[in-house]
This record gives sequence, C-alpha cells and structure tokens, in this order.
Amino acid sequence: MAERRTAEKKIAYPTIDERSARGNEARTRTPPSGHSGWKPAVDRPDPVALLAEQDVTREPDLVPVRHGRMMASPFTFYRGAAAVMAADLKDTPVAGLDAQLCGDAHLSNFGLFASPERRLLFDLNDFDETLPGPFEFDVKRMAASFMIAGRNNGFSRADARAATRASATAYREAMAGFAQMPTMEVWYAHLDEDELMRAIRHTVAGTKKATKGDKKEPKAAKKDSKQEAKLARLAEKRAEKTREKAHTRDSLQALSKLGELVDGSYRIVSQPPVIVPARDLAATFGLSPDEVVPVIHDQFRAYRATLQDDRRRLLERFQFVDAARKVVGVGSVGTRAFIVLLQGRDAQDPLFLQIKEATSSVLEAYLPKSKYRQHGERVVQGQRMMQAASDIYLGWTKGLDTRRHFYWRQLRDMKGSVLVEDMTPLGLTFYARTCGWTLARAHARSGDPVAMATYLGDSDAFDKSITDFSERYADQNEQDYEEFVKAIRAGRLEAVEGV
Repeated sequence: MAERRTAEKKIAYPTIDERSARGNEARTRTPPSGHSGWKPAVDRPDPVALLAEQDVTREPDLVPVRHGRMMASPFTFYRGAAAVMAADLKDTPVAGLDAQLCGDAHLSNFGLFASPERRLLFDLNDFDETLPGPFEFDVKRMAASFMIAGRNNGFSRADARAATRASATAYREAMAGFAQMPTMEVWYAHLDEDELMRAIRHTVAGTKKATKGDKKEPKAAKKDSKQEAKLARLAEKRAEKTREKAHTRDSLQALSKLGELVDGSYRIVSQPPVIVPARDLAATFGLSPDEVVPVIHDQFRAYRATLQDDRRRLLERFQFVDAARKVVGVGSVGTRAFIVLLQGRDAQDPLFLQIKEATSSVLEAYLPKSKYRQHGERVVQGQRMMQAASDIYLGWTKGLDTRRHFYWRQLRDMKGSVLVEDMTPLGLTFYARTCGWTLARAHARSGDPVAMATYLGDSDAFDKSITDFSERYADQNEQDYEEFVKAIRAGRLEAVEGV
C-alpha cells in the first residue's frame, strides 16, 4: 500500500485488491444477512422522552406545532423522530465501512433542485444530521421509510415489502457500478431531469407492454394489468407536472407568495405562527425593534465572509430588504429558521435566502463528534460532500447567542418534491430504486465503493436482511407513534394540529 504524509495526516493509497480484501473481511465480520432479526434493546430509551429532550432548546411557541405535525400519521412521526432511530441504530450490526452520512435519509429528504448550471437534479436535500459513520445507518433509515410509507398508503404487505427491497437492491447494484468507475467519473455522476424522465417513461412503456401479455391470461389479471398501466401513465403526468412546477419555483415566485408591496417597497408578509416578520419578532428575542435590523445586518456580513470570493462578490450586489422567522419541515420545527429578502437591480430582482439553525447531529451521541466545531459548517461541508452539485450560496454563521449555529442557503431554487401519499405501489417502487441509486452515489463520493460493493456482494442477502429490518422497525415505529399520541392526549406533551 502506497502512502504519503501531509502536515495534517497520513494518506493511504490501497490497491484495488486491498480495497476488495477489506470488503471481504467485513463480510466475515458482519455478514450481509446479519442485518435481519432486529429487536429493540432491553434498555431502549423512552422515545417520547428523547423527543421531549430535543424540545428543551427549541422555540416554546413552535414546539406544539412540531408535535402536531408529527402526530398526523406514523409516517410523519417517523420523519420527525431521527433522534429515536439514531438511538436504535447504535446497537445494530455494522460492517466497519464508513462514509459521509446524511443522517436522516428518509424518502422525503430526496428531491429536485437546481444545479449552478440551472439544470434540475435529483438528490438528497437535507443534511441537518450529517456526520461520517457506518453506511448502513443511512440505508436502514431510507429503507424503513419506504416500508412505513407503503403502510401509510394502505398498500398490501407484499407491495410495501417490494418497494422497501427495491431501495436496498438499487443501492447494492449501484454501488457495484460505482466500484467499476474511474474516480472522477464517480464524482461527476448525477441524475438530472432528462435522465429521470427517461427512466419514468421506460417504466411506463414496460407496463404498457405487459398489459398486452398472454392472450390466454385470465380476464381478472388482464384487468389488473390495464389498471396498473393507467396508474403508470398518471404517475408519468404527475412527474412531468412536478418538473414543470419546480422550474417556476424561484425567488420571483417566492416574492409573489411571501411578499407584499407597502408604500412602493416590498416586505415579507405576516402569517403567524408560520411566518413572523422581523418587525414583529423583537419581543420574542428580547430586542427592541431598533435592534433587530442591525443584528440581522451583522449576521448577513458574517455569512458573506464564509463564501468563496466570486460568490461573495455576487451576493454583494444584493441589498438587504427584510427578514422573518419561517417554520419549515417536521423534525426541524422549533429550531430557529428565518428567511431574508434581498434586492438586486430593482424590486423585481429579488433573492430569498433561508437561515436554519444547526444543532448537534442526532448521531453525535453515538459516533465520534464532528471535526467542525461550528454545526452550520458541519452541515454545509457534509452537503457539499454528498450532493452532486450544491447551492452556490451555502454558508454559515453563529447567532447573537454564540452557542447557536446556523447555515444559509437559497430558499427556493427550483425545488421540487413528490407527494408520497399519492403514490401507487408501482410509483413508490420506482421512487425507491431512484433513491437507492442516489444514496449509493452520495456514499461512493466519500466512502470506498470497492470495499462496500465487495461487502454487499452479488446475491440478494443484503436486500432481504434490510427488508426484514425495515419491517420490524416499522412495527416499532407504530408502537412509538401510539405512545407519542398517548402522551399528547394525557397532557404530557402539547400539540397544535393543522399548522
């Protein structure tokens, strides 16, 4: 094995054979089939207590909103319960092959967004919990989300399992492909809108072909095939509509939704508790109205300093107009999140930025802590490592309270997402394959695809064991959800629904 020393660390350059041997050693240590048979630990923490512990540092008026969004269904509960699953994953088998983790790779944290070249890409899009760690953590978080979503949509057990298994199979097969690629080819790999639509059309065409089938096929089976083909065409239309809608979601469109014209100038609308403009926030943070704007200006200057020179100079062409607190997501609700309205050449040249609080990753309680002391930087650097292309305005700051960390990005940059609740079994399975490929590509950038591909192997043992884990974890998630709802009904937790 060749080596080179730098001022910071020793860099190793193992051969292909040595990397493959590492994967084989991992197979011996933790067989791919060994992820099945999951059971909760005897000393498993109370999931409600874990969630309540997170609430302590969150905005008190928004904590009930978070609980209300999580109690909508077992699926929304799962989305907000990354801390609960992190506590469970720490006791699961791992191969000892690490990569940069998303940390919260459930299916709703994948979606469309614009590359700097203005092409829509499909990728992971949430990195609040990112941290290096065992690749299986992300795979299990992703796969279990498909099992839970399938149940939430009322799918049969077979259909929910099929989608779940498809995500694991796609991950394994994609990693095998990345193991054969040159290093730079792995780094440049991506899934853009044209490739995605081609894959959707290919799936729909295959479904149409299947409807013709065997002339001797029973009438009931033919009827089912025709219905599946009809649903596939509907899914294709929805995908095209999602793509078209994403192209319209930019700062100008956001201005029409979030801005109002007052005395010839734009400002952010007030829609409490979801949107609370800076002019109404003074009491919340113990500042007088005259102090709020200077604090935001100071934060804006500090953020600009974290950008590379060309992007900082570009941003300096925009002037500050207004800011507001804006509630986002499910699990993030209660952490501090803001939007900032900037103006370029005139009022019709807006730029909206989003500021999100970055707390410690839920994985840091069980894995080595991040090398980045500033959690905003941890999120930004993890995102850059995992995404095929990242927002040009990613940056970070500390808050007025220096114990609070934030990261900045564009609020709407052609972002698009699927409505999981409307998916058919065929659509969810297709989406599962897409997410599995995408997660493998993200892991291959920072991990060792040769070692991981060797570990995963050519058989379906890994796929089966991950599906078994996901089914068992979905059962546990339903029990946790019921305990969560009971805690709300009993007054242990407060919840506000429908916000």
